[in-house]
Amino acid sequence: MFSKVLIPIDLADTTLARAAIESGIRAVGNSGGIMRLVNVLPMTPVMLAEFVPPDFDAQQQKASEDALATVARETGLDPSRVSGVVRQGGVYQEILEEAVAWDADLVIMSSKRSAKAAVRSYFLGSHTGHVVRYATCSVLVVRN
Repeated sequence: MFSKVLIPIDLADTTLARAAIESGIRAVGNSGGIMRLVNVLPMTPVMLAEFVPPDFDAQQQKASEDALATVARETGLDPSRVSGVVRQGGVYQEILEEAVAWDADLVIMSSKRSAKAAVRSYFLGSHTGHVVRYATCSVLVVRN
């Protein structure tokens, strides 16, 4: 049914992504589709640039790529059917850009409703809400 499924992963809390990954495995499982995990690193603020090592962004990129590779291996899918990419920038903007660049036909995102959630983010987190509104492909939101 879906041949290319994109799953954003927050490497700070990979347990939140488990339900999305499981849904992704089911979505591509029988169709022979492929899955891509994407992690978005925030830009280092200019005011902090003098306080971090010159290769800070490269270190962050490498650490994220390694962690994403581990998550990809743990899916149990054949390595030819799951890949990972690390992007840098605004979270929802980078997810939307990756979905277009990779030509995804489904984005699966986890969403966790906090007990302290503001009214505007009660139903969906702000990043998830933006992706749902602006994606050019289908989006599945998995509640945790």
